[in-house]
Amino acid sequence: MTGFNSSGPTTSMAAVSANFGRDVDENLAQIGRYVSEARAHGVSLLALPEACLGGYLSVLGSGRDGTHAEEPESLPPAMDVDGPELRRVAELAREMTLVVGFCEADSGARFNSAAVVSGEGVLGVHRKVHQPLGERLHYAAGDQFRAVDTPIGRLGMLICYDKAFPEAARALALDGAAIVTCISAWPASRTASSADLAEDRWTRRFNIFDQARALENQIIWVASNQTGTFGKLRFVGNAKIVGPGGDVRATTGTGSGMAIATIDVGEELDTARRAMFHLRDRRPDTYDQKEAAHA
Repeated sequence: MTGFNSSGPTTSMAAVSANFGRDVDENLAQIGRYVSEARAHGVSLLALPEACLGGYLSVLGSGRDGTHAEEPESLPPAMDVDGPELRRVAELAREMTLVVGFCEADSGARFNSAAVVSGEGVLGVHRKVHQPLGERLHYAAGDQFRAVDTPIGRLGMLICYDKAFPEAARALALDGAAIVTCISAWPASRTASSADLAEDRWTRRFNIFDQARALENQIIWVASNQTGTFGKLRFVGNAKIVGPGGDVRATTGTGSGMAIATIDVGEELDTARRAMFHLRDRRPDTYDQKEAAHA
């Protein structure tokens, strides 16, 4: 199968649900604990949540448009891709492949970014393209979707709201990604919230997006998320691994922890795509016409 290279027939992967705040040293210690636990389970790919290095935005405005109506109490610390924080992540990763979220500094701009890291260093970075809840007031937006070659195969990265746009995951699948990690700080609804996070309407949306993106692209989907609270946000957890048929292989539910699954990626993608191969059967000539009409 194009885009996937493995030294063995199966790959163990894990997605984390956990709470990460402003204390970067504690963030790194917590990442280290999850890496140790994952390593003990033979995990090769570990996805940590969005903003696991330095935390997310701490205050959201209360307007119905979801904008940041007030300045945050604090902004996440901005980090260089070649800085000490990601070097420490690489030291923790060693033989594993990790995906972590951080606030990236570049030429005076700040980006909400994900980095894929192994013991050899940073292999690739994705800058969040789609910005909800007024993020554009505090972050510049990314402008591309590219898969990355990693020790566990060709990998795509998305961040949180990116998953709501089918084109984002599709672009990664077309670029050869067999596995897509989507790291999130996905909150519960603030306008029609439920006391039971499992029943919250934004929890349901989070889970539907994960399964739909895996199924429509016939890929492995690895979704991490924050838990607990930060500022006025309450996060929904539900880290999970989803197979190419849209079936959930493992989930944390709304609590903290790791969802772990062992999958023969090449075999499962070949099987899923044997009869109806969605990427092959696309009709982009017809889609482009509609896109132009709405431009």
